[in-house]
Amino acid sequence: MTEVKVKKESTDPVDIENRIKELCQQFPHGITDQVIQNDMPHVEAQQRATALNRLLSVGQLDLLRNSSGLLYRLKDAQSASKVKGSDNQEKLVYQIIEDAGNKGIWSRDIRYKSNLPLTEINKILKNLESKKLIKAVKSVAASKKKVYMLYNLQPDRSVTGGAWYSDQDFESEFVEVLNQQCFKFLQSKAEAARDSKQSPMVQRNSSFATSHEVWKYICELGISKVDLSMEDIETILNTLIFDGKVEMTIIAAKEGTVGSVDGQMKLYRGVNPIIQPTGLVKTPCGLCPVFDDCHEGGEISPSNCVYMTEWLDF
Repeated sequence: MTEVKVKKESTDPVDIENRIKELCQQFPHGITDQVIQNDMPHVEAQQRATALNRLLSVGQLDLLRNSSGLLYRLKDAQSASKVKGSDNQEKLVYQIIEDAGNKGIWSRDIRYKSNLPLTEINKILKNLESKKLIKAVKSVAASKKKVYMLYNLQPDRSVTGGAWYSDQDFESEFVEVLNQQCFKFLQSKAEAARDSKQSPMVQRNSSFATSHEVWKYICELGISKVDLSMEDIETILNTLIFDGKVEMTIIAAKEGTVGSVDGQMKLYRGVNPIIQPTGLVKTPCGLCPVFDDCHEGGEISPSNCVYMTEWLDF
């Protein structure tokens, strides 16, 4: 009878470490101890712990925490070189901040994810800031709230408020100037179409302008100290739509056409009502985009609504 030989899995520490790294490559977002246990059932818990601790100590793995427990993730070589010489706690905090991206993370959330005392976290944050590995950015969402992100990242618009904020202050005058200039451009476009003496349909079609044309006009005026994107200009155009001064239509466009997105293009044109509507018809609540969030005592309420005040003064 032929003897059947059962292949014995290796329990060599180096082989265990290599297998753990292979698993981390298969699951870039991280693996739990259960994943390792399922893959290597022959390896005892003490052997797994020894291999993991060694990989952590030499900086080849990152230790993270999520809702399901601890996660082990393969460390990026570039990130490892930046925090070379730091202790494990500092590396953990750096990794948490790196994962937050350009939206940043609050110190309280760092505390929750790292399970470190707040005093220790504040000490680590100051140390990382002094090394210019991270930076603190004030959020427009809360004046006293700071979020932390990697030093070389540009903060997300949700943090800085984009072009409409300067040092956390809303630039209402700047927005008003942009409103006026965008409307002026669309009005001139409509007047030129009327003066062309062409058929009504041709006049109407030629009175429309793309958001790219409006953006180009604003850029050429040089009235903005910051670089405005097409998205910024479309935000201004949307306010003009809510004010009843502009209308928008969407048409199909060839792929690659300037100003088109997913085969569609937005067109805008200035409108002048033939007669002024009655006060009841102009009620702002009917067109308000934040109607569901409006209530007395809230951040958005009828008592501090600019549009409501203008309507009541008609």
